Amino acid sequence: MGSLGALMKHPDDFYPLLKLKMAARQAEKQIPSDPHWGFCFSMFHKVSRSFALVIQQLHPQPSLGMQSAYFIWFFELLILLRMTLALQLMLKVQFLWIFNVTYIIPIGTFLEAIEDITLRMGAGMAKFICKEVETVDDYYEYCHYVAGLVGLGLSKLFHAYGSEDLAPESLSNSMGLFLQKTNIIRDYLEDINEIPKSRMFWPRKIWSKYVIKLEIMAIGTLALCYNNIKVFRGVVKMRCGLTAKVIDRTKTMADVYGSFYDFSCMLKVKVDKNDPNAQKTLSRLDSILKTC
Repeated sequence: MGSLGALMKHPDDFYPLLKLKMAARQAEKQIPSDPHWGFCFSMFHKVSRSFALVIQQLHPQPSLGMQSAYFIWFFELLILLRMTLALQLMLKVQFLWIFNVTYIIPIGTFLEAIEDITLRMGAGMAKFICKEVETVDDYYEYCHYVAGLVGLGLSKLFHAYGSEDLAPESLSNSMGLFLQKTNIIRDYLEDINEIPKSRMFWPRKIWSKYVIKLEIMAIGTLALCYNNIKVFRGVVKMRCGLTAKVIDRTKTMADVYGSFYDFSCMLKVKVDKNDPNAQKTLSRLDSILKTC
């Protein structure tokens, strides 16, 4: 639930944290009795806290949550294969393709969505095993394969379940790209220090010119990372209490706009007026604030 020190500094975090903890415990009671599903759900918190929190709050009937969990596990396993640098290059490419063929299991109306997205993700990851992220277009393409397609897949699952209209692909893809860009910035230090070989997901076109200048703007974690030297010394994360607040208080689109407005204000305050990109950054932030 976060450290006592953090709670002392931010006492208003306590109630959202408590609600989140209670919701998590309630969700644990709904984990299917089947040992395979039980393992799947119980391991979620170890591999992806954010996915776990969201999936556990889905429809109380288990079907949608179970199929979403199934799909996300495919995604996590593909990422694991992609990131396991100890594997020989071509062996990883073969694994990504074999995984697609071997582990697609028919599960009723959800099969088409899971099969389509998993095949496309595996093929895309295999492509970037042999290809460096050189240009901004490469960067967007990589983010599309590893995260944008996840957004598309989840939208298709919700549609197949009958709980949502099918969202425009551009919207689902944009959501995934936003999350992946945030992760790439947050994990910069961890990636470049990877053993036996560094991982570099920033486009060469950007980092070869600006080196340590992180000019991309975003919300939440990016507001903390922007002009923050700690990005190069450790992992910068939102405190647990703030995460709990976002989860607890974001119920409507008005809440979403409010969060974007608040985090954009945080970013705007941190813009260095002497930065050569300051005016461009401020202009984009003003556009977001105007929209909100």
